[in-house]
Amino acid sequence: MKDEHVFPVESLRQFSFGIFKKIGCSDNDANLATEVLLAADLRGIDSHGLARLSGYVRLWEANRINATPHIKIVHESPSTAVVDGDGGLGLVVAPKAMEIAIAKAKTAGTGWVAVKNSNHFGIAGYHTMMALQHDMIGWAMTNASPLVAPTFSVERLLGTNPISLAVPADKQPPFILDMATTTAANGKLEILQRKNKEAPLGWIQTKDGAPSANPHELKDGGALIPLGSDYEHGSHKGYGLGAMVDILSAVLSGANYGPWVPPFVAFLQPPADPVGEGIGHFLGAMRVDAFRPAEEFKKHMDNWITRFRAAKTIEGKEKVLIHGDPEREMSTQRKKEGIPLNPKVVEDLKDLGKKLGIAF
Repeated sequence: MKDEHVFPVESLRQFSFGIFKKIGCSDNDANLATEVLLAADLRGIDSHGLARLSGYVRLWEANRINATPHIKIVHESPSTAVVDGDGGLGLVVAPKAMEIAIAKAKTAGTGWVAVKNSNHFGIAGYHTMMALQHDMIGWAMTNASPLVAPTFSVERLLGTNPISLAVPADKQPPFILDMATTTAANGKLEILQRKNKEAPLGWIQTKDGAPSANPHELKDGGALIPLGSDYEHGSHKGYGLGAMVDILSAVLSGANYGPWVPPFVAFLQPPADPVGEGIGHFLGAMRVDAFRPAEEFKKHMDNWITRFRAAKTIEGKEKVLIHGDPEREMSTQRKKEGIPLNPKVVEDLKDLGKKLGIAF
């Protein structure tokens, strides 16, 4: 966008690393948290990249993020574990939980880890892609602040609750699904707010349940809508997916679920009657050769991807995409050209840098 400023990746990496160090993170954790944020910006998911940095700092200032967590397994079997994130950054807790899932998959064939007492974990795709280098299929999901009304409701009871699946291929790039279970993620509303644009109908509803195009609707008591936008177009299916994520991420792990999930914004207090600890995640790794030889599987994944790419297209459309294509192309471009940031995000980061003594 012509109104955006473009910054070299390395400059943003150094700034983000410095900020995480300032709030007390170790070198390893600061580096890991930075890589998760930059992965979002590189892949074009601007709502979950550096634009979120000041939000994490505000949570730390409100004593709702522990910069030096003691992350530990509190319950396990040969193929499963429950991890207590000790209030740490989800950007750090989730990758470490995924490492546990991968380690278990190496011995048991599959590994599944439910996480409690964590925070917002960035893009789900970062965590699933960790499995690819091990010839494993990666799963990741997380519950989130309640901003979503179930079908037929005006109450906000669910988060945008994303799901990601990463599948290795041979010569083709991997299949990487990373999606919210709402028609649009809350971060996309934040982007529209910065650009002073309206939201498409079907993204949000008013406090009374009427369709709205106002990207500020949540501030007036409105709600995001599950995937499908309304009952006739399948919102009950999006509601079901969001519920599934909430149950696996939180009811299973011992984290807060539904309306008890603590808000990401620091100026809102968590519910006074928690039903669990922090935010919950659910991560998994499946060793391909626990099902069939990995090379055989990956060759068939190549065949699957190639056939779908060759699908006959609707007139006027260029091609059928495979999940992960746009993000991969964007990442290649931004690594060369830099990462564009909205002017409001730039100002926010400048103010953050001034406050913590790190020049942006």
